Amino acid sequence: MARGINKVILVGNLGNDPDVKYTQGGMAVTTISLATSSVRKDKDGNQQERTEWHRVKFFGKLGEIAGEYLRKGSQVYVEGSIRYDKFTGSDGVEKYFTDIVADEMQMLGGRGEGGGGGGGGNYERSGGGGGQRPQRQESAAPRRQAPAQQPQPAMDDFSDDDIPF
Repeated sequence: MARGINKVILVGNLGNDPDVKYTQGGMAVTTISLATSSVRKDKDGNQQERTEWHRVKFFGKLGEIAGEYLRKGSQVYVEGSIRYDKFTGSDGVEKYFTDIVADEMQMLGGRGEGGGGGGGGNYERSGGGGGQRPQRQESAAPRRQAPAQQPQPAMDDFSDDDIPF
């Protein structure tokens, strides 16, 4: 019998600085609010932007890295899974939460963008059953010096409307 798949991929910007807390055992738990936006045209042809907010949690070393390098406005790529939780408050009212539990993170943008972003670095939690140690992913190809740039022919006939996404 095949198992189900619970996979989430998000690329967005932080709405606030990361909130880092530690468990009694010393494991970091970092929470961020991540905004993703999409643009659609309504029936009148006007563009309508919609922003969704996602609560993302990082655990262990990945949580420490997220807390240290991410800042409000940082752009980040996150892979993880959806987790639904229910909590009954002291007033007896049930509250429901949807979290994204991150397994991988890629900081996007340069150091000057969005108050930090680190300029890259791909981090992930290792291990199959809840391992908490991140591994930095490096490209398998060796880095080579870029050849001298050749002048490119002008592409005046290219517009943003030609981009398929």
